[in-house]
Amino acid sequence: MTIAGKLKSKNPIPAVDSLKFKLTIAYDGTAYEGWQVQKIGTGVQEKVEAALANLFPGQPRVHSSSRTDTGVHALGMVAHFEIPRAAFKMPVRKLALALNAHLPEDIRILSAARAAAGFHARFDARGKQYRYFVWNHAAMNPLLRQTAWHVPRPLDLKAMRAAATLFAGQHDFQSFAANPGYAKASTVRTVTRCDVKKRGPLITFTLEGDGFLYKMCRGIVGTLVQVGLGKFPAEEIKAMLAKRDRRVAGMTAPAHGLVLWRVFYSRPGGRKRAQP
Repeated sequence: MTIAGKLKSKNPIPAVDSLKFKLTIAYDGTAYEGWQVQKIGTGVQEKVEAALANLFPGQPRVHSSSRTDTGVHALGMVAHFEIPRAAFKMPVRKLALALNAHLPEDIRILSAARAAAGFHARFDARGKQYRYFVWNHAAMNPLLRQTAWHVPRPLDLKAMRAAATLFAGQHDFQSFAANPGYAKASTVRTVTRCDVKKRGPLITFTLEGDGFLYKMCRGIVGTLVQVGLGKFPAEEIKAMLAKRDRRVAGMTAPAHGLVLWRVFYSRPGGRKRAQP
């Protein structure tokens, strides 16, 4: 054995005995520059990490399942953090309550639970569901002004539903995504659900998939609304997808109507990772 080997065997580095926790977080994104910690402005992540720092030493870092944009909301954002076992001195059932005591009213921890040592909020996600809300009436509902897009002109629901079905499946969605400022390995994603439901003046667009490109959900919804306004025929969606050019598709819907509704995870025994 070498000298280095002898030293290593005599002075082993002890493994840190840690605990990992899974958080489900809801927030009104109106006052925030998205989820991620920002150089300018405030991200939701910053507020959650500040709350954790009030409870545990070492300023635990939070890792999220998604990175919502400025003004976008969440009802089911999933995140995880890890701390030394010795630092956790409360019943798990009180963790959400303790964190909420240090958070502003527009951010809430809906649940907090122990997670497996290998769990990762982002890389273990197998899919996500977003919902987008449109208030389709001449007068805006003032109670929904921060969570729904006001479209005062009548919309053709039948045409929007026909167009929505064309987004389902695996496609290159470059025509419906904004430039993120860096090269993407792939702009191909699989959308498993894209439907449109109406209840009174409130129209709900539901999108599910294995992952979404930057502003992709808003590009899809903006285009569907323009189909409903008669600017594009429903069948033109196929040509838009094929051209892989953002200029050929419709507008990007405003951020405030979008909600990260739910993140899906595989059951134990099968791990299928979602694309970001």
